[in-house]
Amino acid sequence: MPRWLWLLCFVVVSVAVVLLEPYDSDSSGAASSGGTGPSPTYSGSAALQALAMLPVRDAASQSGYERGMFGSAWTDSVTVEFGKNGCDTRNDILKRDLVHISLEPATKDCTVRTGTLHDPYTGTEIFFRRGSATSSQVQIDHVVALSNAWKTGAQQLDEQQRRDLANDPRNLIAVDGPTNQSKGDSDAAQWLPPNPGYHCDYVAQQIEVKTVYELWVTPAEHDAMSRVLAAC
Repeated sequence: MPRWLWLLCFVVVSVAVVLLEPYDSDSSGAASSGGTGPSPTYSGSAALQALAMLPVRDAASQSGYERGMFGSAWTDSVTVEFGKNGCDTRNDILKRDLVHISLEPATKDCTVRTGTLHDPYTGTEIFFRRGSATSSQVQIDHVVALSNAWKTGAQQLDEQQRRDLANDPRNLIAVDGPTNQSKGDSDAAQWLPPNPGYHCDYVAQQIEVKTVYELWVTPAEHDAMSRVLAAC
Protein backbone atom coordinates (compact mmCIF):
# COMPACT_ATOMS: atom_id res chain seq x y z
CA MET A 1 0.00 0.00 0.00
CA PRO A 2 1.41 3.44 -0.91
CA ARG A 3 2.49 5.50 2.08
CA TRP A 4 0.07 8.35 1.23
CA LEU A 5 -2.88 5.94 1.21
CA TRP A 6 -1.84 4.45 4.56
CA LEU A 7 -1.67 7.95 6.05
CA LEU A 8 -5.12 8.80 4.65
CA CYS A 9 -6.63 5.68 6.25
CA PHE A 10 -5.04 6.55 9.58
CA VAL A 11 -6.51 10.07 9.53
CA VAL A 12 -10.01 8.81 8.64
CA VAL A 13 -10.00 6.24 11.45
CA SER A 14 -8.71 8.80 13.97
CA VAL A 15 -11.44 11.29 13.09
CA ALA A 16 -14.11 8.59 13.37
CA VAL A 17 -12.92 7.63 16.86
CA VAL A 18 -13.05 11.26 18.02
CA LEU A 19 -16.56 11.78 16.66
CA LEU A 20 -17.89 8.64 18.32
CA GLU A 21 -16.36 9.43 21.70
CA PRO A 22 -18.95 10.81 24.18
CA TYR A 23 -18.41 14.40 25.21
CA ASP A 24 -16.72 14.75 28.59
CA SER A 25 -17.42 17.95 30.51
CA ASP A 26 -14.83 17.41 33.22
CA SER A 27 -13.24 20.77 32.67
CA SER A 28 -12.97 23.34 35.42
CA GLY A 29 -11.15 23.11 38.73
CA ALA A 30 -14.36 24.12 40.52
CA ALA A 31 -16.27 21.22 39.02
CA SER A 32 -13.69 18.69 40.18
CA SER A 33 -14.58 19.37 43.83
CA GLY A 34 -18.31 18.82 43.33
CA GLY A 35 -21.34 19.98 41.36
CA THR A 36 -22.65 23.43 42.09
CA GLY A 37 -26.21 22.63 43.18
CA PRO A 38 -28.59 25.50 43.92
CA SER A 39 -26.95 28.37 45.77
CA PRO A 40 -29.22 29.79 48.49
CA THR A 41 -29.73 33.54 48.33
CA TYR A 42 -30.24 33.53 52.08
CA SER A 43 -28.03 32.19 54.84
CA GLY A 44 -28.01 32.48 58.62
CA SER A 45 -29.70 35.63 59.89
CA ALA A 46 -30.80 36.65 56.38
CA ALA A 47 -32.74 33.40 56.06
CA LEU A 48 -34.36 33.99 59.44
CA GLN A 49 -35.39 37.48 58.34
CA ALA A 50 -36.88 36.09 55.13
CA LEU A 51 -38.70 33.40 57.10
CA ALA A 52 -40.22 36.08 59.32
CA MET A 53 -41.73 37.67 56.21
CA LEU A 54 -43.51 34.51 55.07
CA PRO A 55 -47.18 34.13 56.01
CA VAL A 56 -47.88 31.42 58.59
CA ARG A 57 -51.08 29.47 57.98
CA ASP A 58 -52.46 25.98 58.26
CA ALA A 59 -52.06 23.82 55.18
CA ALA A 60 -54.89 24.06 52.66
CA SER A 61 -56.71 21.02 51.32
CA GLN A 62 -54.83 18.83 48.87
CA SER A 63 -58.05 18.48 46.88
CA GLY A 64 -57.44 18.93 43.16
CA TYR A 65 -53.72 18.19 43.34
CA GLU A 66 -52.12 16.08 40.66
CA ARG A 67 -48.67 16.22 39.13
CA GLY A 68 -50.11 17.44 35.84
CA MET A 69 -51.21 20.68 37.51
CA PHE A 70 -47.52 21.67 37.34
CA GLY A 71 -47.16 20.83 33.65
CA SER A 72 -45.45 17.94 31.89
CA ALA A 73 -42.55 16.52 33.88
CA TRP A 74 -39.27 18.29 33.13
CA THR A 75 -40.73 20.47 30.39
CA ASP A 76 -38.44 23.02 28.77
CA SER A 77 -41.38 25.40 28.23
CA VAL A 78 -40.61 27.62 31.22
CA THR A 79 -39.40 31.17 31.86
CA VAL A 80 -36.85 30.36 34.59
CA GLU A 81 -33.13 29.59 34.20
CA PHE A 82 -32.39 26.87 31.58
CA GLY A 83 -35.87 27.37 30.11
CA LYS A 84 -36.22 26.99 26.33
CA ASN A 85 -32.60 25.86 25.95
CA GLY A 86 -33.60 22.72 24.03
CA CYS A 87 -32.85 20.30 26.91
CA ASP A 88 -35.24 18.80 29.44
CA THR A 89 -34.98 20.07 33.02
CA ARG A 90 -33.80 16.77 34.52
CA ASN A 91 -30.72 16.72 32.31
CA ASP A 92 -30.11 20.43 32.93
CA ILE A 93 -29.90 19.70 36.66
CA LEU A 94 -27.77 16.59 36.19
CA LYS A 95 -25.31 18.67 34.15
CA ARG A 96 -25.26 21.34 36.85
CA ASP A 97 -24.90 19.04 39.87
CA LEU A 98 -22.77 16.10 38.62
CA VAL A 99 -19.05 16.17 37.85
CA HIS A 100 -16.95 14.18 35.41
CA ILE A 101 -19.96 13.83 33.14
CA SER A 102 -20.17 12.27 29.69
CA LEU A 103 -23.04 13.03 27.33
CA GLU A 104 -24.93 10.78 24.98
CA PRO A 105 -23.94 11.44 21.36
CA ALA A 106 -26.48 12.93 18.98
CA THR A 107 -28.51 14.57 21.79
CA LYS A 108 -27.35 18.16 21.18
CA ASP A 109 -25.22 17.95 24.35
CA CYS A 110 -28.38 17.46 26.43
CA THR A 111 -28.55 13.90 27.76
CA VAL A 112 -26.16 12.90 30.55
CA ARG A 113 -24.79 9.38 30.09
CA THR A 114 -22.57 9.11 33.17
CA GLY A 115 -21.31 11.29 35.99
CA THR A 116 -20.50 11.48 39.68
CA LEU A 117 -22.73 13.05 42.30
CA HIS A 118 -21.41 14.38 45.59
CA ASP A 119 -24.78 13.96 47.26
CA PRO A 120 -25.59 16.77 49.71
CA TYR A 121 -28.42 14.84 51.37
CA THR A 122 -26.26 11.91 52.49
CA GLY A 123 -22.71 13.21 52.15
CA THR A 124 -21.84 10.24 49.94
CA GLU A 125 -20.47 9.93 46.41
CA ILE A 126 -22.71 8.22 43.85
CA PHE A 127 -21.80 7.11 40.35
CA PHE A 128 -24.58 7.78 37.84
CA ARG A 129 -25.12 5.78 34.68
CA ARG A 130 -28.13 6.41 32.47
CA GLY A 131 -30.29 3.33 31.94
CA SER A 132 -33.63 1.77 32.81
CA ALA A 133 -32.13 -0.09 35.76
CA THR A 134 -29.73 2.61 36.98
CA SER A 135 -31.07 6.12 36.32
CA SER A 136 -33.22 6.12 39.47
CA GLN A 137 -30.11 5.90 41.67
CA VAL A 138 -29.82 9.67 41.18
CA GLN A 139 -33.11 11.57 41.28
CA ILE A 140 -34.03 15.23 41.04
CA ASP A 141 -35.70 16.44 44.22
CA HIS A 142 -38.14 19.32 44.41
CA VAL A 143 -36.75 21.06 47.49
CA VAL A 144 -40.25 22.34 48.15
CA ALA A 145 -42.31 19.29 47.21
CA LEU A 146 -45.00 20.05 44.67
CA SER A 147 -47.86 18.73 46.78
CA ASN A 148 -46.55 20.78 49.71
CA ALA A 149 -46.47 23.81 47.44
CA TRP A 150 -50.04 23.06 46.36
CA LYS A 151 -51.20 23.06 50.00
CA THR A 152 -49.35 26.27 50.82
CA GLY A 153 -50.39 28.61 48.05
CA ALA A 154 -49.57 27.13 44.63
CA GLN A 155 -53.27 26.54 43.98
CA GLN A 156 -53.46 30.28 43.45
CA LEU A 157 -50.66 30.39 40.87
CA ASP A 158 -51.43 30.40 37.17
CA GLU A 159 -50.41 27.57 34.83
CA GLN A 160 -47.12 29.18 33.76
CA GLN A 161 -46.11 29.97 37.34
CA ARG A 162 -46.73 26.37 38.41
CA ARG A 163 -44.67 25.07 35.47
CA ASP A 164 -41.88 27.46 36.47
CA LEU A 165 -42.03 26.31 40.09
CA ALA A 166 -41.74 22.66 39.07
CA ASN A 167 -38.72 23.35 36.84
CA ASP A 168 -37.01 26.22 38.64
CA PRO A 169 -33.35 25.30 39.33
CA ARG A 170 -33.68 27.06 42.67
CA ASN A 171 -36.16 24.36 43.66
CA LEU A 172 -34.28 21.40 42.20
CA ILE A 173 -31.28 19.35 43.24
CA ALA A 174 -29.79 16.02 42.19
CA VAL A 175 -29.71 13.62 45.13
CA ASP A 176 -29.55 9.99 46.19
CA GLY A 177 -32.66 8.24 44.83
CA PRO A 178 -33.71 6.21 47.91
CA THR A 179 -33.24 9.25 50.15
CA ASN A 180 -35.44 11.32 47.87
CA GLN A 181 -38.09 8.61 48.04
CA SER A 182 -37.97 8.66 51.84
CA LYS A 183 -38.68 12.39 51.81
CA GLY A 184 -41.83 12.10 49.71
CA ASP A 185 -43.80 15.34 50.00
CA SER A 186 -42.65 16.14 53.54
CA ASP A 187 -41.96 19.66 54.72
CA ALA A 188 -39.13 20.73 57.05
CA ALA A 189 -41.17 19.81 60.14
CA GLN A 190 -41.48 16.24 58.90
CA TRP A 191 -38.16 15.57 57.17
CA LEU A 192 -34.62 16.90 56.91
CA PRO A 193 -31.69 15.43 54.95
CA PRO A 194 -29.75 12.70 56.81
CA ASN A 195 -26.62 14.85 56.44
CA PRO A 196 -26.92 17.48 59.23
CA GLY A 197 -24.26 19.58 57.53
CA TYR A 198 -26.74 20.39 54.77
CA HIS A 199 -29.70 21.39 56.98
CA CYS A 200 -28.97 25.13 56.85
CA ASP A 201 -28.71 25.32 53.06
CA TYR A 202 -31.72 23.01 52.64
CA VAL A 203 -34.01 25.14 54.79
CA ALA A 204 -32.67 28.40 53.32
CA GLN A 205 -33.43 27.05 49.85
CA GLN A 206 -37.01 26.22 50.84
CA ILE A 207 -37.46 29.72 52.22
CA GLU A 208 -36.15 31.27 49.00
CA VAL A 209 -38.53 29.21 46.85
CA LYS A 210 -41.51 30.00 49.08
CA THR A 211 -40.59 33.69 48.97
CA VAL A 212 -40.22 33.81 45.18
CA TYR A 213 -43.55 32.05 44.57
CA GLU A 214 -45.39 33.77 47.44
CA LEU A 215 -46.20 30.56 49.30
CA TRP A 216 -46.74 30.26 53.02
CA VAL A 217 -45.41 27.98 55.78
CA THR A 218 -47.42 26.05 58.34
CA PRO A 219 -46.86 26.76 62.05
CA ALA A 220 -44.96 23.49 62.51
CA GLU A 221 -42.89 24.14 59.39
CA HIS A 222 -42.07 27.67 60.56
CA ASP A 223 -40.92 26.42 63.96
CA ALA A 224 -38.78 23.66 62.47
CA MET A 225 -37.10 26.09 60.08
CA SER A 226 -36.45 28.53 62.92
CA ARG A 227 -34.75 25.82 65.00
CA VAL A 228 -32.50 24.83 62.13
CA LEU A 229 -31.51 28.38 61.25
CA ALA A 230 -30.85 29.32 64.88
CA ALA A 231 -27.98 26.82 64.84
CA CYS A 232 -26.48 28.00 61.53
